[in-house]
This record gives sequence, C-alpha cells and structure tokens, in this order.
Amino acid sequence: MPPPIRAPLLALRADKWLWAARFFKTRSLAAEAIRAGHVKLNGNAIKVAREVRAGNQLEIMAGDVWWTVDVLGLNDQRRPASEAQQLYEETSESRTRREARKDASRLAPVPGSDLRGRPTKKARRQIHRFNEGH
Repeated sequence: MPPPIRAPLLALRADKWLWAARFFKTRSLAAEAIRAGHVKLNGNAIKVAREVRAGNQLEIMAGDVWWTVDVLGLNDQRRPASEAQQLYEETSESRTRREARKDASRLAPVPGSDLRGRPTKKARRQIHRFNEGH
C-alpha cells in the first residue's frame, strides 16, 4: 500500500517552522526565542502559535547572530540541512551584516574565547591569587 499523499501546507506554526528550518535545535528553544522577542514576522513581534506562510519575512536572533530571511516553503518535519536551507532565502543585507560581524569578531575576538575546558592547576592558582588580592 503506498503512503498517503499529503496536501501541501499553506501555513505552519512559527516555532515549528524555525525548528524545521534548523535555526533552533528544538521547538522549545524556538518557542523560548519567540517569547523573548527574538523573532519578528514582517517587522512585528509574534506569539509562538502565529502562522508562518510562504512569502513572509522573518527576523531571527539565534545566539548572537541576526538573520533576516524570506520564507520560501513550509515543512512540518525536520529534514537534513541541505533541504532545510531550501525553506528560506537570506536577504543580501542580512548576509553582509553577518559577514561583517564575523570579520570583526575574527579581528578582535572576545577575551577568553580561546579558553577551553577547566582551568589548569597553574591557572587556578593565578585566579585564586588575583581574587585574594582584591
């Protein structure tokens, strides 16, 4: 028996679309970002259940990166990244803004961004000496 034919989607919840387009790892993270005001639909703040349609424009702040994308398609399932990227098109202004930010962070990195893991014994002693002096 062949799988049932699904009707094309006309609208999809914002949190589900953000998850399917791989801007967030989970729907709950997408919903949290929407509630915090980090996602705007056509320039307006939205609620989690707001429906996204093809042709809409979304402004998304994922981490410290701002994206402005035009919604091209809808998919209610999370697919591979190559397929997820076909759901949207990033605007040229957004792309140049992200690249400029990446170049700036490469030239002037955040202090301590090169540190990984727990401090060594020597580093821990230096931290304690510094804290005791103040």
